[in-house]
Amino acid sequence: MVVALWALVVTLVLPLMAHAQQPSDAFSEALGRGPLYALGAALVGGFLVSLTPCVYPMIAITVSVFGARETKSRAEGMLLSTCFVLGIVAMFVPLGVVAGLTGGVFGSLLSHSWVNIGVGVLFLALAASMFGAFEMVLPQSLMQRLSAVGGIGYGGAFLLGLVSGIVAAPCTGPVLTGILVWISQTQSALQGAAAMTAFSVGLGIPFWIVGTFAVGLPKSGKWMLWVKSFFGVVMVIAALYFLKLAFPVLTQYVRAGWTFRGIALGVTIVGLLIGAVHLDWSDGGLWVKGRKGLGILLMTGGGFAAVASLEAPRDSAAQPGDPGDGPLLTFSYSEPEATAKAKAEKRPMLVDFTAKWCIACGKLDRNTFSDPRVRKQAGHFVALKIDVSVNEDLSDEDQEKQEEEFDKIQAKYGVVGLPTVILFDSTGKERQRITDYIGPDEFLKLLDGIE
Repeated sequence: MVVALWALVVTLVLPLMAHAQQPSDAFSEALGRGPLYALGAALVGGFLVSLTPCVYPMIAITVSVFGARETKSRAEGMLLSTCFVLGIVAMFVPLGVVAGLTGGVFGSLLSHSWVNIGVGVLFLALAASMFGAFEMVLPQSLMQRLSAVGGIGYGGAFLLGLVSGIVAAPCTGPVLTGILVWISQTQSALQGAAAMTAFSVGLGIPFWIVGTFAVGLPKSGKWMLWVKSFFGVVMVIAALYFLKLAFPVLTQYVRAGWTFRGIALGVTIVGLLIGAVHLDWSDGGLWVKGRKGLGILLMTGGGFAAVASLEAPRDSAAQPGDPGDGPLLTFSYSEPEATAKAKAEKRPMLVDFTAKWCIACGKLDRNTFSDPRVRKQAGHFVALKIDVSVNEDLSDEDQEKQEEEFDKIQAKYGVVGLPTVILFDSTGKERQRITDYIGPDEFLKLLDGIE
């Protein structure tokens, strides 16, 4: 029974996991700042999901079903509520483990434009659901059957937690996708399990509080529509994020730097104040509908511009001058030529495996490899950049050949995920291997002593 229930959740969220190498929104960017921050963000994200209209109304009913309100002591109510939350944890944690174990397997799909377009359209459809165009819930017959699962007792409370994870699955999209993105990049089953545990606990907090302390909840109202509208905006930004990979024109006017980001955030705030979140389509006539529509347009446009600015290449003219004289780090793109040059000239070698869909790879380019100190200290390296993105201008046959070549070269260097940066000394011995984003200061330390 448990296996069947978990399989159903996998079915519901697997399309999201298939794209879990590329962060889809600002929440995903926040998750990438570090493990502790990620766990906190996952916890908050789970709690926000519990406030959505397809989860919040079930809190009081669900607590009544597993009997926490009829207990004779607070301790018993707490134990029942804890068992319920553990059931939610048991439902979602396997997803995190799978994402951690598979690492970057799913992300390679995003080298195809048609995949990015499909994902973008999917997120736009999900956003339309959040804005009230249609309801995204499980079939009523299935809901009725699931609601009968459980019963009095700790085992029943645990099983009901499993079921509630399924019921909540349609509401988890904007948050769960970002968490799976971060887990996929860590390539760690342990961190995946920890992040999904934090998400599950956040989702279960209201259930636990109501079941333990028998508190009353605020009545459903417009504030729940505000939550839906907020998630709708997030999902439109997610859609634009994926579509920009297929249509680079979307970022034609995006610039790096805090001035541009400040303007973009200002536009976002204006959209919020106009009515992107707090107004509802049914609040009035065309004036209200127009305000909400304009607010959504400004808020999503500004939010997307701010997020895209984080990945925009910095203006080379604005970079500080390279210190001192001597050669600077310069990448070549031919593996046979680079290896032959390093061997003939007895020079150390830097090999950077990258792809257009790899966020951490882009951060290495923008922040680390462009740093004047790194360019100077690594100037004596033969630097090779291997981009494993599929060239869609080629024929299907040539694309298959290109992918086979990528597989061979990745196998040669033992690359199992992106990013991967390998540092060899002048004898050809591997000295350092980097499999995550690191800043210029840390990278400089790794360069020390490699001759």
